[in-house]
Amino acid sequence: MNIALLEQLMYQIAGLLLMPVLLLLTILFLYSFFILGSFCMQAFQRKHNNTQYRLAIASLNKDLVSINQCDVKGYRLFSHFTNNKDQGFDDLQIFALKQLEKQRIVTRVAPMLGLIATMIPMGPALKSLADGNIQGISENLIVAFAAVIFGLVTASITFWTVSVKKRWYAVELNDLKTYLFNENGEH
Repeated sequence: MNIALLEQLMYQIAGLLLMPVLLLLTILFLYSFFILGSFCMQAFQRKHNNTQYRLAIASLNKDLVSINQCDVKGYRLFSHFTNNKDQGFDDLQIFALKQLEKQRIVTRVAPMLGLIATMIPMGPALKSLADGNIQGISENLIVAFAAVIFGLVTASITFWTVSVKKRWYAVELNDLKTYLFNENGEH
């Protein structure tokens, strides 16, 4: 196979990838704002229900035999535990990781998609530069810069929300330790 033919094939395939990458990047960008909205709602619920949560933890740790269903809005890990009494510490850690998994994936994938969507238009921009076509350069650079901005904003939002939620789940796990672990090991 001729190397020039391979280069041309790769160039054409890369060009075909631009539209799906831009579409996926736009979807992830919108998803990050959905995540931000749900994060703000959960933060509000946690602040509003903090006293209820503290009372529920205190009563839970006093009564090691029975546990009532106690759904405290904003405290997803605690609510999950009270609705699934047979879950141990490891199960709760897995639940917490599952809650964060999609956002963590978006945090890592969005900048990569932004870079891909930045690099694809650079080829035509450089070709336009060689041809002396200033209009072609600017059109391709607009797409390239917008794509990287979308990717970075998406990653920033999801990284921030995941980081805070991770701390929230760690605090809830720590609060449940007294109940989950007694002298004999796991409850």
